[in-house]
Amino acid sequence: MKVIRMFMPAALVLATALAQTPAQRLEFEVVSVKAAPPITAGAPQVNIGLHIDGAQVHLISLSLSDYIRMAYKVKNYQVIGPEWIESERFTVDAKLPAGGAKEQVPEMLKSLLTDRFQLKFHNDTKEFPVYGLETIPGGKLKDLTDASEAQDDKAPTEVNAAGGPSGVAVSLPGGASYSFGDNKFIGKKLTMAYLADTLSRFMDRPVVDMTNLKGKYDINVPLSEDDYRGMLIRSAISAGVALPPEALRYLATISDSTLHSGLRANGLKLETRKAPLQVIVVDSVLKTPTDN
Repeated sequence: MKVIRMFMPAALVLATALAQTPAQRLEFEVVSVKAAPPITAGAPQVNIGLHIDGAQVHLISLSLSDYIRMAYKVKNYQVIGPEWIESERFTVDAKLPAGGAKEQVPEMLKSLLTDRFQLKFHNDTKEFPVYGLETIPGGKLKDLTDASEAQDDKAPTEVNAAGGPSGVAVSLPGGASYSFGDNKFIGKKLTMAYLADTLSRFMDRPVVDMTNLKGKYDINVPLSEDDYRGMLIRSAISAGVALPPEALRYLATISDSTLHSGLRANGLKLETRKAPLQVIVVDSVLKTPTDN
């Protein structure tokens, strides 16, 4: 007991000193923010993406809401703010500081949002009607995780997405990808968490991963023309595209029945649930960022 008493004051002093040491603020060394053209319903194709190679960071034509999600590591439905944060798009070209790592990019985006967009927000909890993505007993999902796959911290990180009236195609690191077009959804080497987040963009409510699966999986879901069109309309709404009233009325006529049956054929199902989720509520933010 004497030994414990002798060292306890030193431990308390160290803990207090650490608690009082401010965390280092992470910032890009050089950063340019430029407005990008909005996505319009008549655009033949739109290209957006993320590319990190060494110290160079390029974020192409992302919405302000996308930047908030990336910075604070939340899902698309967890950011609540004015409608324009989904439609106004920006391209960011930046350079990491000496010793900076790509894993620190979200923290640097926080600084950018604070400095250039004067972002102010508060956290809250909101109960959402959601779909729980769950497995079906005896399902046929096969884990495609390659034990030889290794994360190379110095390898380029690249995410590319292209979309238009004919559908969407997204390529991801590690050979993962998904496409939504030609009346079907095809995913390659997707985690269930990513699949749930992706489906949220095509559904009328958030999709939450409740599978407890940690691997990577292929999935193929054929869709009826009506369900496919309805999901395409929802994805456009999620991207902040202004649509004519008849497109919005069309959503009331679809049932998503082929989506549900297609998921079941892959060993998955969507169950209606209610869940309290953390959200970021935007109090104020600049529509035009301060000068470079």
